[in-house]
Amino acid sequence: MEVVASIVSVAVVKTGEALCSTIKNIAKSPQQLHVLEMEKKSLTALRDETAIEIERATQEGMAIKDRATGWLKDVDELLRKMNDQIQEAKSSRCFLSCSTKRCRISRDVAEQLKEVKRLLEVGSSIASSVAHSYPEVKAVEHIPGPSIQDQTASVSEDLAKIMTLLSDDKKGIIGIWGMGGVGKTNLVRNLNNKLQKNSNLRFSCVLWVTVSKNLDIKMVQTRIASRLGLKLEESSGPDGMAIQLHRRLEKERFLLILDDVWEKIDLDKLGVPRPENHSGSKIILTSRSLDVCRYIQTDFNVPMSVLGDKDAWQLFSQYATDVVNLEHITPLAEAICKECEGLPLAIITMGAAMRGKTNPEVWKHALNQLHRSVPYAAGVEEKLYKRLKWSYDSLEGKDLKTCFLYCSLFPEDFSINIDELVWYWLAEGLIDEREDYEVFYSRGISLIENLKDACLLEDGSDKGTVKMHDVVRDVSIWIASTCSEDGSKSLIRTEKGLKEISATELSNSLKRVSFIDNDLEKLPDDSVIRCSEASTFLLQNNPRLELIPEIFLERFKALRVLNFSRTSIKSLPDSLLQLDDLRALLLSNCEDLEGLPPLERLSRLQVFDLSWTGIRELPKGLEQLSNLRHLNLAGTSKLEVVKAGVIPKLSRLEVLDLSNSCYIWKVKGAFQEEEACFEELQCLERLQVLSIRLKWNPCYTLQDTITFWINGLKAFEINVGPSGYSLSGRDLCLLSDAQRCIMTMEGIDLSGGQIGWLLSNASYLRLLSCGGLNDMLQDMVINSVCRSFTYLKKLKIKYSYCSFQTRGPAARYDLLPNLEQLSLSGIKGVESISELANLLGLRFQRLRTLNVFACWQMKYLLSLGNSIRTMPNLEVIEVQHCPNLEELFNYLPLQINMAGLDPITPKLQKLYLRKLPKLRNLCRDEKTWPGNKVKVEVIDCDLLSTDQQ
Repeated sequence: MEVVASIVSVAVVKTGEALCSTIKNIAKSPQQLHVLEMEKKSLTALRDETAIEIERATQEGMAIKDRATGWLKDVDELLRKMNDQIQEAKSSRCFLSCSTKRCRISRDVAEQLKEVKRLLEVGSSIASSVAHSYPEVKAVEHIPGPSIQDQTASVSEDLAKIMTLLSDDKKGIIGIWGMGGVGKTNLVRNLNNKLQKNSNLRFSCVLWVTVSKNLDIKMVQTRIASRLGLKLEESSGPDGMAIQLHRRLEKERFLLILDDVWEKIDLDKLGVPRPENHSGSKIILTSRSLDVCRYIQTDFNVPMSVLGDKDAWQLFSQYATDVVNLEHITPLAEAICKECEGLPLAIITMGAAMRGKTNPEVWKHALNQLHRSVPYAAGVEEKLYKRLKWSYDSLEGKDLKTCFLYCSLFPEDFSINIDELVWYWLAEGLIDEREDYEVFYSRGISLIENLKDACLLEDGSDKGTVKMHDVVRDVSIWIASTCSEDGSKSLIRTEKGLKEISATELSNSLKRVSFIDNDLEKLPDDSVIRCSEASTFLLQNNPRLELIPEIFLERFKALRVLNFSRTSIKSLPDSLLQLDDLRALLLSNCEDLEGLPPLERLSRLQVFDLSWTGIRELPKGLEQLSNLRHLNLAGTSKLEVVKAGVIPKLSRLEVLDLSNSCYIWKVKGAFQEEEACFEELQCLERLQVLSIRLKWNPCYTLQDTITFWINGLKAFEINVGPSGYSLSGRDLCLLSDAQRCIMTMEGIDLSGGQIGWLLSNASYLRLLSCGGLNDMLQDMVINSVCRSFTYLKKLKIKYSYCSFQTRGPAARYDLLPNLEQLSLSGIKGVESISELANLLGLRFQRLRTLNVFACWQMKYLLSLGNSIRTMPNLEVIEVQHCPNLEELFNYLPLQINMAGLDPITPKLQKLYLRKLPKLRNLCRDEKTWPGNKVKVEVIDCDLLSTDQQ
């Protein structure tokens, strides 16, 4: 602007001088016409500079003054006239001879030069200010809503956490996520209003935009601009508006609150500078989806959880008023509040619906409706159910929505096993059954994570499980029963204490039926039943159910999933064989089940669960189930015989689980020919998960072909020994990669045995109550091949006598270079782990956890010397019940002078010491000990000085 003003002032002076001269001379000499052209150039230059300033101000959203636009219009009109005048003068042949015309042209030129002078003077006054200044922006605008004083203690705690994050320069973008109705908007509203009262506000402006479900970038841009007093040029399109907005926000130190974000937002396309590129500014977004937070690249995510019992009751009482304190109302009010499961939106909605009502019958009716997952009143449906249904509506793809609704088939507060759920979805066709195990299983886990990210599922009470929040489940049942996208309905009657099923409830409109956890004694034997479209029927956990009527299954011919687990059935009717489309038949924990009809007609069966049943032999026709992928025979304590040739014919089998089964597999040549042998299993080329018991044969060396086959499994546990508990295939999949391939040797004599083939494939080796351990370890050293045991990451030795003394050559290199966890329990004859390390050449470079329990002769954990001077990755040390332990770490006599050169455990995080009565020192040289960085817990170690604790 200053440059323009300077140009204008010089031009005005020169033009004034030229004007006087030109008026006098132009009539005398036509050659002076070029003066008019020169003045036109000056005016044009001023016009162009002013137009540039106006364009720049327009891009920044500033309001242009009317004087400036009017001046530009006058200039353009004069320049057009001047162009015409000059052109006429140049083209006139009689300009020199015709005095009349010469006088008129001279007069016109003089008038135009006067107008040029006026416009230059006017331009000089407006050139430095073509637009109005930005309006003053109020730093924070109050957002109406309940104040923090009316909120629960948990809201205050969450608010304090967010305020702390606003002071952290490394947390530029903060995500607040949680299920619908958990209080995200309430939290940021209180944050906004608290900042309004903050006299030391670090932001020049706090901007609040409610984004809502259907993302409209233009709407969001407009709302931010309106708050800033910025006028966007909508004709420039979203990209042009983004540029304007970005330029304006760069001038501010802003806090942008984007509330209720459902979709992924590109901040660059929106026109919002990222905080890392714009120091001091912050962005907070609230969302029901963690995936949205990840996409926007939040620096920190704050998960919002439901209220505790005390806060929930406080909030419910606040909205329902003091009526909840009436003696005949209190128990009912507490029950309704409990049904809300701590979800603030549900608590507020139900509290408001019951406000001031003193009739206990009304409260009972409301409670019954909640138990049935039915909205109590129109207001409840509108304010609660429909708002939570938005999360369902936002799920991408019909299959993901159906997967969500499927979870509502399970009882309230039920922890659903993830592995089981994925197989259900596969059987239902919600996951492509053409994919192999690893692909479809990963797909199932991905679907579960998507539902968790959308706050529609949460972690269950046990590892490897998920569950639904009660209110979310109610909404899911409401959707599945009334308004699912495919028009099909679900009938869900779980945990009702039902003794019978009403035949009239089973209709052709049903897609899925669940009667889990009831007290059913019988099933309807009625031809009225019409359930020809149902694909899933869940009847597990009805322990008094003994008989399945023949006609019953005839009415469910479209079934893909049938579950009779934990019932007292002894057999299944022949009508089972009419279920041509059956994919999953689950009979787990049917302890009285002894036999089944021949199964060859169930050609599409993929999942067959006979775990913990009383079967004595495999069902007839099993070998003809060519599509079977999962066979669960875990815990079959009466199964003593598996005939040869049956299992190898299951060519698509991917999971074979005989953990804790009575059947023990034998190696070839050590069994009767009609029994299945271990070598047969290598015919199962698609097998990924295996859990079996194997009879110990000390002279057996496994063939290279089956060794290669074992190495291709994703997870396995082979339990060798007369007894012992094995992990199920389901539990194996829950373990980390470092523990999924388990070899367990229990109660056997290892001396003279060939176990190298076990170690070459196992990631976790357990040696429990085994004799001959010294001989076995020495054999390992003698027969080892370089890097042959690199898979082994976890070693557990329990209840054995072993001195670990070398009786021959020690290993020349580390036989277990990737060992991460070492556990010794009840080992007799061992003074130090160094004895094991010396024998096997161990360096402990990757060791993370060291656990020692009840090693009575142990005097110290480790002697440090040339081979081991530090354990760089050790994080946890636990030592218990070692009565002779004097020191954790000591140095070999020749290495005393080397003490202190290196920290022994630079990454140690936890040290747990219990019942070590002779322990005096942790380490002689304090410089080699991590000190205060370690969490130390010491119990009953009386001689250990407090300085070392």
